[in-house]
Amino acid sequence: MTWLGVLEILAVLMALMAVVLALGVLVQFARRLLPKRPKQVKVIQVKETKKEKPKMSKDTASEGVTFNDIFMFMIAVPLVLLWVGFAGFVIHSGLQDEAVLEQIEGYTTLIAILGGPALLIIKDALDVWKQEQAEKTAFYKVKAQAVIDYNDHAQKQAQMIESKAQEQEHKMESKK
Repeated sequence: MTWLGVLEILAVLMALMAVVLALGVLVQFARRLLPKRPKQVKVIQVKETKKEKPKMSKDTASEGVTFNDIFMFMIAVPLVLLWVGFAGFVIHSGLQDEAVLEQIEGYTTLIAILGGPALLIIKDALDVWKQEQAEKTAFYKVKAQAVIDYNDHAQKQAQMIESKAQEQEHKMESKK
């Protein structure tokens, strides 16, 4: 396979990645523009029972994957792999073919030209992704603390109710 063939394959892969990215962006914009359907509410009869401790919501599974996560795994990861793969291919070809070694400066310049903007884009994407992960972590810390506080207050209230019931029981026994 010639260098021209390899470059054509890389160009086709990059074009396909660009189409996938464009489709992903369009789908996200369409989701945000379309009105959301209201959730159907089920009417449930409430019986008097003891309150259960609150549990962490199951919404975390549905909100786990965001557009930035998809962007990172569909664009950034393949871009880095293609860039490193191309650099590895140049190195491998340079070890096998003397003609590549004679023109290695041109190939390294091409890798540097492609890699510079790629690194900037990847760095910005990583910064956005890190910020999003930090926000999620902070949210879950607050949510967990709220659950802990609720459980603590519920336990104190249950203890207070039980102590009042015991006091009432002692008062009733002392009146007899």
